[in-house]
Amino acid sequence: MEFITETLAGFTAMSHWEYLAVALSMAYLLLAIKESLWCWPAAFFSTLIYTIMYWNGALLMESLLHFYYMYMAVYGWVIWRKGSAEQHGLVITSWRLKQHFAIISLTSIVAVIFGYIMTNYTHAEFAYLDSFTTCFAVVTTYLVAKKVLENWLYWIVIDAASMYLYYEKGYYPTLALFIFYTIMAAWGFKTWYEEYEQNQAKPLAQL
Repeated sequence: MEFITETLAGFTAMSHWEYLAVALSMAYLLLAIKESLWCWPAAFFSTLIYTIMYWNGALLMESLLHFYYMYMAVYGWVIWRKGSAEQHGLVITSWRLKQHFAIISLTSIVAVIFGYIMTNYTHAEFAYLDSFTTCFAVVTTYLVAKKVLENWLYWIVIDAASMYLYYEKGYYPTLALFIFYTIMAAWGFKTWYEEYEQNQAKPLAQL
């Protein structure tokens, strides 16, 4: 009951701009699952709001991360639109396990470095976990733009880890949002996987 009460109180305290950003974020996710080109404008404007909010709130790293998301929204729009013009839609691809191993290894190393810096030279809390979720979110956003099937598996892990982080920090409205994100990421993987099998007429990329 305490969690529900604090979550509702948090939602009540949210500004109209926050509600708009959340609504656009949900729209982005639903449209991305449907492979709609219009997911990227929704992503751009939601991240624009978050970028300004975090900057005004002196959360500079979060603001910088969302500025990157704005750039990726433009990049995703260009790539998906180009794919639609040339191939009647950008094709969903599945990367080999060794490619994902390389991504995970390299990103983990970078995250550890950032975690170490944040732990020893700033007042950051949960520095390593925050670094891991941030670094992998940066990489996974690129995978979405490239329509790599496994991006949804990355998001499931990232969102689940973020849920723990937001719970520990008491950010209950954001926690509720990320519960939704995790569920939708699982649905996104199922939806893209079914289309991948249909279009490619083959199982996941061979190991």
